[in-house]
Formats: sequence, C-alpha cells, structure tokens
Amino acid sequence: MDIPTYISLSEARNELSSIGVNLSDRQIKRAADKDAHGKRKLPFFVDPLTGTLKIEKGALVAAYRNLQVEAENNLQE
Repeated sequence: MDIPTYISLSEARNELSSIGVNLSDRQIKRAADKDAHGKRKLPFFVDPLTGTLKIEKGALVAAYRNLQVEAENNLQE
C-alpha cells in the first residue's frame, strides 16, 4: 500500500505542470476555493495542523486522468 502524499497549492501547481497542465497561481487557487454550494472543483481540504489547503497527490492526478478518459469516451465518431 502506498503512503499518501499531501501537497500544498504551489506543489499541486508544479505537479500539474509536470504533466503538461500549466495553471497560474490564481487558477489553482480558484480550483481549491469553495463555490456557492460549498463544493471545491478539486478535492482540496484544510490541513488541521497548519490551516493550509492540501490535496493528496494521487487524487489530483487521478482527477485529470478521469476527465481525460471521460472526454475520450464522449467523442463523436
């Protein structure tokens, strides 16, 4: 079993950049902020010890992979 790796907003931005998804600081912050319904676009959470936003590295990459698979499945041929 892999031990989860929790990363900050800036680390998440760097991780996405390494897979070709280049976001600005503002874009990654907006993805982490709650919308009017209290939902986040990505599964960020507040670290109870530091009070900063964190995300599990694997969950971040999986979210993008899942969206890519969904897009490929919705191709009109």
